[in-house]
Amino acid sequence: MGPVSRGPDGTSDVVIVGGGAAGLSLAYRLVETGAVTVTVVEPPDGPARPAERTWCYWDQGDGDFGEAVTATWPLLRVHGPDGGPLTVDPAPSRYRMVRSAAFERLVHARLARAPGGRLLRATADTARDVPGGAEVRCTAPGGRTLTLRSRYVFDSRPLRALPPARTQLLQHFRGWFVRTRGDRFDPAVADLMDFRVPQPRHGLAFGYVLPLAPDRALVEYTEFSRAPLTTEAYEVALGHYAREVLRLGEFSVESAEQGVIPMTDARFPRRAGAAVFRIGTAGGATRPATGYTFAAVQRHSRAIAAALHDGRAAVPAPHGRRALAMDAVLLRALDTGRIDGPAFFTGLFRRTPAQRLLRFLDGATSLREEWGIGLRTPVGPMLRTALEVPFLPRRTHPVPGTGENHR
Repeated sequence: MGPVSRGPDGTSDVVIVGGGAAGLSLAYRLVETGAVTVTVVEPPDGPARPAERTWCYWDQGDGDFGEAVTATWPLLRVHGPDGGPLTVDPAPSRYRMVRSAAFERLVHARLARAPGGRLLRATADTARDVPGGAEVRCTAPGGRTLTLRSRYVFDSRPLRALPPARTQLLQHFRGWFVRTRGDRFDPAVADLMDFRVPQPRHGLAFGYVLPLAPDRALVEYTEFSRAPLTTEAYEVALGHYAREVLRLGEFSVESAEQGVIPMTDARFPRRAGAAVFRIGTAGGATRPATGYTFAAVQRHSRAIAAALHDGRAAVPAPHGRRALAMDAVLLRALDTGRIDGPAFFTGLFRRTPAQRLLRFLDGATSLREEWGIGLRTPVGPMLRTALEVPFLPRRTHPVPGTGENHR
């Protein structure tokens, strides 16, 4: 890489705007390579900083994040709408939970140890191209304006408006961290989708249970639909799921999480300038038909770090075109009601080997594998939708209040 432009308040090869999953993950990978100097700009303590979040993903081996991993599960389970459970073993992968506070501590410590690492607590105002690179203007907690110069900027801040899309649903959820009076959970099994909940008139709903101990778990209610619920409605749905479906008995709620994630086939621009790139959900890392984000963020961060290490300015897309095309069809089929969501996802787990299905959900399967999975879906409705999607107009949809996805 060439020399960076000099700015009045600070210089580095890379400035990362935002300290969420995408920004911290990229900082972690860049510090690993040691090829560039990195400044991460995070909001100071106060209302601008998000509440603690939970991120989950599957990985092989011991994983990358060590002490930041709160829990892991070797087995995954899906409950069909008929109540029948299906438990699968995705070995050698395991499902993992990372809490944002622990992840922040891990990456901040890495930045502090790295000769070229720096963490700046400030509010990023603008990120733009300048001769020789890019410039980020920030406001420090005391009100002083800072100007950071760099060769590249990677911006993870949410978009003010989503790009036009043919189809847009929302993944919206609320979860309770519960403690039960007796042992109610199996810490070896994560319930990814439990369809034993009342289904909305449009879209689908499911429960999600991540045991942390025999008497502790994250219990969540999730919908894929067009509009989020009120907090009171989530509480009612969670109460029904915990008491009537899971039959937890006496329990207490220690904390709660809530969020909304757009599931859209919009084309997210990966660049905001010649030297300003978007990452995370703002850069299209969220899978349109499932909402999975964290695993794609890791894969994208590795690719960016490798490109910069090799001196390449081209940043790859977080998802391949084939995966996005399949997601556009599935998203449309779900939105139109041509396929039954609970039956569709339950069928995928029943008919597809677990490791192959996880690769499919991550967009890492071959064309041959995807063809085989496609033949196990409702072929008629999916084919009709595939023929329709290219001719649908893209239009602007309302921007939801967003949160960071669990997945």
